[in-house]
Amino acid sequence: MNERYADPDVITRLLDESRTWAFVGLADHPHKTVYDQARRLQARGKRIIPVHPDRRPVLGEEAYGSLAEIPEDVRIDVVGVYRRSEFAGGVIDEAIARGAGAVWLPLDVIDEAAAERALAAGLDVVMDRCPAIEWSLRH
Repeated sequence: MNERYADPDVITRLLDESRTWAFVGLADHPHKTVYDQARRLQARGKRIIPVHPDRRPVLGEEAYGSLAEIPEDVRIDVVGVYRRSEFAGGVIDEAIARGAGAVWLPLDVIDEAAAERALAAGLDVVMDRCPAIEWSLRH
């Protein structure tokens, strides 16, 4: 995998300066990695937006069925793509269409073609990295 998807400056900026993270795949399942990651970022002052087809609130936040359903006036700084690699490209395309600032694909979620589309559209891309691990390395 290309190391440009793990640029330390981009990672630090996203962790420090972002305010709103939309977590695609976040449902009210505390045993799931996405739940833990969202909970950790929420505890660090980030607004989290659950995106899951069941549209049930998670961690006290209203959920949406897709990125397109999130109100237009909500700025999405980072889209966490917590779907299997074969579905990541579709989520990244939605993030591009929605005007998100960045996409973050966690460990073992890799789609370089979609990452290239995101970069070409002006989004920052972090891929195959864990927000909690990266936070602990930088703070």
